[in-house]
Amino acid sequence: MNNLGGIDLNLLVVLDALLAERHVSRAALRLNKSQPAVSHALARLRALFDDPLLVRHGGQLEPTVRALEIAPQLAEALAHMRQLMGSQPFDPAMERHIFRLAMSDYAALVLLPRLMAVLRRQAPYVDLIVRQASREVMMSQIVDGEIDLALGVFPTLTEDLRTSLLFKEHFACLADGASLGGEKAMDLTAYLERPHILVSLRGDTGNEIDLALAAAGHKRRIVLALPHWSAAPGLVLGTDMVLTVAHRILPRDAEAGSLTVFDPPFAIPPFSFRQIWHRRRDGDPAHRWLRDLITHILAPSESVPAIV
Repeated sequence: MNNLGGIDLNLLVVLDALLAERHVSRAALRLNKSQPAVSHALARLRALFDDPLLVRHGGQLEPTVRALEIAPQLAEALAHMRQLMGSQPFDPAMERHIFRLAMSDYAALVLLPRLMAVLRRQAPYVDLIVRQASREVMMSQIVDGEIDLALGVFPTLTEDLRTSLLFKEHFACLADGASLGGEKAMDLTAYLERPHILVSLRGDTGNEIDLALAAAGHKRRIVLALPHWSAAPGLVLGTDMVLTVAHRILPRDAEAGSLTVFDPPFAIPPFSFRQIWHRRRDGDPAHRWLRDLITHILAPSESVPAIV
């Protein structure tokens, strides 16, 4: 492929879509082409690269090793080309697009209800595919081009990754109101005497809460460790357990019911919740539109004007 003179560069746009969608029909929809046209382009690409590029596995196409090598370089080259040619603004009301996002169920609870409500009103042809993974896997998937955007807590990033702060999150405690005997909070002694629920993907104590306790010379008893933020609040009801968790996932009507929300009886540093993407996506109009939309939905209202 040293000589570009005889190569239809539009084939590279098709390859980029196929690598993103891993499905001929979805790639055709994304490109506004017919399925036979995309299949024909794939055949030409296979001949051009002397590699199958995508092989059928189950219900989708899986990239070959060569295709995985090509994907990030191709995405970056196309992004530069769009910038060079002066990309047209993304029109969310009319254009079809699929975004692949990675996030925990905490992020899904915080973001997706409001994001989907906006998309259904303002961008009816925009679809989302959401995956869950560890922080390290998310960053790897961003670099490899497998996902477009990741949301979470990322203390360190490689130089190829871009980030924007969405909000600072603090912790709160949740307990069954009846178990508190009419009290609205508990001191540290009472807190340490209670059994606790831990929300953690790994189920270990290397989290902000237990690290803060350890720094003060204390340790709590964890009777349940689970990876599901969404399930945790409901497990407190009718028990003596305490849940210490990110404030934004607590039920909004908790105080009106049988549950009591109160501040932790010790200091826990807040964490920064961010979205990250690869620098090759900086100039992509559709990607920039989604980043801006998420920022407007999640950033503090006093710093970002509401658009929804």
